[in-house]
Amino acid sequence: MTTPIPAVRLNHAVLFVTDLERAVTFWTTAFGMEVAAREPRANAAFLRLTRSGNHHDLGLFGLGAGAAPKRPGAVGLYHLAWQVDTIDELEAARTTLAELGAYTGESSHGATKSIYGADPDGNDFEVMWMLPREDWGVHENAAPVERLNLSGEVERWSGVGTSATVGTGTRS
Repeated sequence: MTTPIPAVRLNHAVLFVTDLERAVTFWTTAFGMEVAAREPRANAAFLRLTRSGNHHDLGLFGLGAGAAPKRPGAVGLYHLAWQVDTIDELEAARTTLAELGAYTGESSHGATKSIYGADPDGNDFEVMWMLPREDWGVHENAAPVERLNLSGEVERWSGVGTSATVGTGTRS
């Protein structure tokens, strides 16, 4: 019998990009990330979210302008999901992504509310806010894809932070 790996969360993601500096600029501008480290021999940069306890949350490896572009819908990573603490931060994320020309859509998945974007290389990502655990209700074991009424969600949930309980391994 195979013993499952006791992972507690995804620690970081790594993306191949065509232009490393363009990618660093995008991610530091869009998410306020800081450059934690650089590895010139690998043409790589490692970025950290300002509220993160990680060494790095995102690694970027520059392949150069001649690299084959990402093909939407091809086998491989679909998207990354970045969690924010409040619905207010999600609303602000939509504005930021729109200003950067990176906003691609939004949806409600019941227990989570999501905004979508793409970086300059076409790597898709999600910015999501999760309802308080006790309010998941019928969405406990469901993940619908529905229209997001962000203004209504902000009206209902403004100021409610939910990221403090992430990764605690407990369910309330």
